[in-house]
Amino acid sequence: MPLLFITTFIVITYIITKQMEKGGIRGIFVIANNQAQLKVVIIGAGYVGLTTSVCLAYLGHKITCVDRNHKIIDSLNAGEATIYEPGLQKLLRDVKRNLAFSTCLIDAFDDVDVVIIAVGTPSKINGDADLSAVEKVAEEIGDILNKDCQPVIVNKSTVLIGSARRVETIVKTRLERRGLKYNFFVASNPEFLREGAAIIDTLYPDRIVVGANDTHSINVLRQLYAPILEQTFTPPPGISRPMAYEVPAFITTNPTSAELIKYAANAFLAMKVSFINEFAGLSEKVGADIKDVARGIGFDKRIGTRYLEAGLGWGGSCFGKDTKAIMYMASQYSYSMDLLQAAIKVNYCQRFVVMEKLQMILKVIRGCTVGLLGLAFKPNTDDLRDAPSINIIEKLIELGARVKAYDPVALIRFQRQFPELDVECCNGVLELSRDCDALVLITDWLEFSSVDWEKVGGLMRQKIFIDGRNMFNKDDFEKNGFTYQGVGR
Repeated sequence: MPLLFITTFIVITYIITKQMEKGGIRGIFVIANNQAQLKVVIIGAGYVGLTTSVCLAYLGHKITCVDRNHKIIDSLNAGEATIYEPGLQKLLRDVKRNLAFSTCLIDAFDDVDVVIIAVGTPSKINGDADLSAVEKVAEEIGDILNKDCQPVIVNKSTVLIGSARRVETIVKTRLERRGLKYNFFVASNPEFLREGAAIIDTLYPDRIVVGANDTHSINVLRQLYAPILEQTFTPPPGISRPMAYEVPAFITTNPTSAELIKYAANAFLAMKVSFINEFAGLSEKVGADIKDVARGIGFDKRIGTRYLEAGLGWGGSCFGKDTKAIMYMASQYSYSMDLLQAAIKVNYCQRFVVMEKLQMILKVIRGCTVGLLGLAFKPNTDDLRDAPSINIIEKLIELGARVKAYDPVALIRFQRQFPELDVECCNGVLELSRDCDALVLITDWLEFSSVDWEKVGGLMRQKIFIDGRNMFNKDDFEKNGFTYQGVGR
């Protein structure tokens, strides 16, 4: 009897393995962390696409990341990350057995379970989101689908309301042109990643949102994210699980609601930042300290402490683009979103608080040398999209200032993207501060917290420091002879 049992087990195992290789049985093969392995194609190797690819590969899925840019794919195939994100470079090299990169979608479409669309959706001049890249991908998918390969197609790009339906229509139309009619699935699965913390946000999210009109898509995506939902994976080195972290919520809804959740989340956070910045202005008028105000209201659980840091406002690829897009969509329904409109206005004006402070202290900016500490819109990224630093540089140059800048990561990207701006790029804080009349903190990089400011002051022509992120203590600078100005303090 034992021999018969062993023989039967071996035969069944052999049959299952062969069927798995052919794609005949799905969801049975289980890898070491008790998670079913899926084959996933991710289209787009930007912040969202690349981070998602690396993290899902770390969880054990077989990932192919596709991008049309040959230079990007060549770099990734060589093990070199094409964006700056803490922990990404090492993780990219650690997961290479589960992760492939390609410029050809059809080559990656063999027996795939999930196709994730993570291409860019930039703003048009009128504020509307440009979905041409998403639609192009949908056309390609419709030209590739066959009876043996009908994956769940997922919109992860930030897309306008109705985009899941739009993708479904495009794919169906392309199939009809081929004289084919297959059942296929489309879902919305928005990302909520913060640049500079994208890996942490992927592996330890607050929630995962799936919008679908069928149970198959929901079940497949639940399977895809099972290690995250159950937190059954071993954290990558240096990217430990947050203290007291609870497993994320798995929220299922229809595609339209999922699409709106993404916009509503970013709009709310944008308004929260603009709210505290508006009160920062009032704090300066009445003699309050906005850091104390933010702390005092942040302990109210209904409000929370996050996104209550007064400063130069928000930037980056999400808040500005998404707020404009939802404003445009609302206008198509003759619907006014006054709170959001005000948040956008406050944020833009906040960038020029620096200029007001410089003019108040220096009186005349023309002929002065101003050094900028940081260029990226936030620390731990080299992203300059909608960065406050660019507006500030343009204004300083317009007013006749000599502008110097230093950023630990973003200098090369700045020189490549803004060659027309007359800025002297420096290799460190000491080089930056030499002969400056004023220093302005733009990005609160951790590196700046360990600077010897007494030594810096000795290199400056005038010891003026504008703390655009309220990173420092006023007394520490004043004891070194600086004139210090924060925001709302």
